[in-house]
Formats: sequence, C-alpha cells, structure tokens
Amino acid sequence: MEYVRFGTTGLKVSRICLGCMSYGDPDRPGHGWVLREEESQPFYRRAVEAGITFFDTANVYSTGASEEVLGRAVKAYMKRDEVVIATKVHGHMRDEPNGAGLSRKHIMGEIDASLTRLGTDYVDLYQIHRFDPETPLEETLEALHDIVKAGKARYIGASSMAAWQFMKALGLQRQNRWVRFVSMQNHVNLLYREEEREMIPLCREEGVAVIPWSPLARGRLTRPYSVEPATERAGSDKVDKMLYEKTESADRQVIEAVGAVAEARGLPRAQVALAWVLQKPGVTAPIIGATKMQHLEDAVAALAVRLTDDEIAALEAPYVPHAVAGFS
Repeated sequence: MEYVRFGTTGLKVSRICLGCMSYGDPDRPGHGWVLREEESQPFYRRAVEAGITFFDTANVYSTGASEEVLGRAVKAYMKRDEVVIATKVHGHMRDEPNGAGLSRKHIMGEIDASLTRLGTDYVDLYQIHRFDPETPLEETLEALHDIVKAGKARYIGASSMAAWQFMKALGLQRQNRWVRFVSMQNHVNLLYREEEREMIPLCREEGVAVIPWSPLARGRLTRPYSVEPATERAGSDKVDKMLYEKTESADRQVIEAVGAVAEARGLPRAQVALAWVLQKPGVTAPIIGATKMQHLEDAVAALAVRLTDDEIAALEAPYVPHAVAGFS
C-alpha cells in the first residue's frame, strides 16, 4: 500500500479509500443491493490486511446502517487512531422540515448522530455531501468550523458542486478565518472527465485533496460494452442510469479503448481504468466500492500499474464533452 499526504495537510491516507456505501442494511431506505453486516466483514478484514486505512461513508447510506457497520468493523479489526474515518452530511434523514440539507440545525444534529452510530467521539473527515442552495453558505461554513473546534471532526471536506461554488466557500473560510475545506470528493473517471476543466485545477492550486467517487463508472469500465451486468445493483441502481444512460453511445469507444489496453497488457479492465485515475495529476485517493472480493483485489493491484503516455493518450482520445452530472 502507498500512503500520501491529504492535500497540504499533515494527514496521511492510504492511496485507496474503501467506500462503505455497499455495506449496510438492504431493508432500510436506500439501496436494496447493499451487503448485510455479516457479508461485509471479509471486505473490512481484507482491506486492513492490504494496508487500507481510509474509509468513507455517509449518514444517508442505508439511513445510518452503513455508519453502524463501519463503526463495529473498526472496533473489531483496527485501531481507531490508525485509521481515517470519513462521513458526510446533507441527505434526507427524516420526514420533517429540518431532516435534510446544510442548515446549522441539521448539521449539528447529524454530527452527533453519526458519532453515535460510528461509536467514536470524532471523525477524521466530515464532508458536505452536496451543495445546499437553500441555506446561506456562511451558516453552513460556520457550523462546520464550530464542529472542528469542538473536537468532533479533525478536518472538513466537500463533495460534487460547481467550481465557483467551491471557490466561494474557500474564500469565505479564508475571509472569516474559519476552518477550510481540505478535500473535494467528486465524480472522476474515463467516462466522465468534466472535473478536469475547472474543479481539479482549482483543487491543485488551493492544495485540496481530490478523492474521486465512482472511479470505475459504476462498473461500466470493467466489462465489454456489449456485456450486460448480471447483478442486482446493475438492475436497480438509479444513480447509474442518471449518470451514464444518456451518454452510452458516446462512451462505447472509451470502454473499447480500456479493453484494448487491458488486453495488450494482460490485465483486468478494472486495473487499467483505476490506474488512469490514480495517475491523474491532483488525485489523492480514489474511493472504490467492493461487493465482490475481486473488486478489492483489483483496486490494490492497480497501484502497481503504470500506464505509458501512449496508453493514457489512447484511453483519453475517444472522450467527448458531457453534460454536467452528479451535482444533485
């Protein structure tokens, strides 16, 4: 395993982050395809064996069950101070007017609820899951500042939004001497590269860590274009359809380019596609999901794959501009 600085902070994280959305309770509101706690334990054990120290979840995943499962896994297989736990706030948690968003009321209530579910008195990284246009940005940023000063979070981060929104937040934090965002969790993969236009250059300029979600495009980059996935997630994942269904024809050539490089190198497609993300300037640690052990093994193996300039050019050449996706 490789370990790198988290942006310009002194924090060190593993180069692979294990996304924990896949582990929770399929009977709770959320995703019906997630693995139950007993099914998830081998993935946590293997992650620890592989040297992964960075784990990302969110309060909204399985309506809190993902945090509960992660918290128990940390106690069973890890030392709390040796791992980096990240969670997120914004999503709909209760059927009442203040049950979602980034108001001070919601943030302050949800950090305490997340800490209880995780079984810890602090999280290493507390992130806003999306931008909230209904709440004054100053209200959100001051609440996050107070959470860090109260010792409930070590660092704060953000997720998918427009670059101007993120820069406005960074500017307000600097102006008011509030704790600044140290990371951006955004949508980056070979099928969606719009973040290369403004957000990634902004993060590099500001010293912000980039931790991409969906680096394998919901698995689309791991199989031939003509092969239909035979998994429960593929058939029920509404996010997959929202992100990629309208661009399938444009994406076909990219998927075929991944297949060509993988075949020439004698590697699984997943390793090639993830190696591209890992070599993207500015990327700190991709967040990978694993519901089969091979998913985790491929992610770790991708760290040893070094793509040549010609291979990177071949992978990138078929890409065409896409409409912005993933901000909501």
